[in-house]
Amino acid sequence: MSKTLQDSKDVLVDRAERQMDQHFGDSKLTTRQKLALTCRIAYDGGHDSGLAGQISSRGREPGTYYTQRLGLGFDEITEDNLLLVNEDLEVLEGEGMPNPANRFHTWIYRERADVNCIIHTHPLHTAALAMLEVPLVVSQMDTTPLYDDCAFLKDWPGVPVGNEEGRIISAALGDKRAILLAHHGQLVTGSTIEEACTLALLIERAARLQLLAMSAGTIQPLDPALAREAHDWTSTDRRSRANFAYYARKALRNHPDCLTGQVDL
Repeated sequence: MSKTLQDSKDVLVDRAERQMDQHFGDSKLTTRQKLALTCRIAYDGGHDSGLAGQISSRGREPGTYYTQRLGLGFDEITEDNLLLVNEDLEVLEGEGMPNPANRFHTWIYRERADVNCIIHTHPLHTAALAMLEVPLVVSQMDTTPLYDDCAFLKDWPGVPVGNEEGRIISAALGDKRAILLAHHGQLVTGSTIEEACTLALLIERAARLQLLAMSAGTIQPLDPALAREAHDWTSTDRRSRANFAYYARKALRNHPDCLTGQVDL
């Protein structure tokens, strides 16, 4: 005999959130392991434009962050070949050089104390949408974590290796978690690596959906109140961890060389 069929939506949401807190605990993965997995997850999710793009996450010491080595594709990143760099992109741990375009990550980290991970890539559908100089339109339930949470930079500032680009991109991002960069690609941020990884996959899916919908007709908007409700419901830390664990299991099946030892996911 059911006991919940008369419960309100608020009651059911609260119950589900408490259950997620119980079932999706803290990760035992290190920062290096999460970043290496995210590179492989992103690669499998269409973020595979050669050596373009960077991923980073704050290090233990202020003004430091982990990132991948220039010359390696996302499908070659392991927990052992990541670099630890400072704000001047000087290597503190590891061998090789970081991507010079990592400079604008420093500007975002300085502007946004809430950001602990940045993923910037040029995936196919996002890059195609960026060529049209139109903002991302979120009009489907699965992509609502990006609803009213994706900025748009219409003017391409050129190759992002200078401090000018750092100022422009960080200012355009503002307080949002993602940004579509015209004639360029995408950038997502997260308070955790798991959150940023989830958003990186979603923004490419959202761009693909938008292009398909635009080719078939006129995109109809979501109800703003319902969209914001869905955004908040799908943007919790526990949900990001559950998503990441699923993506990580898939990545490890495809890329068992990603991590050095066994992990529990």
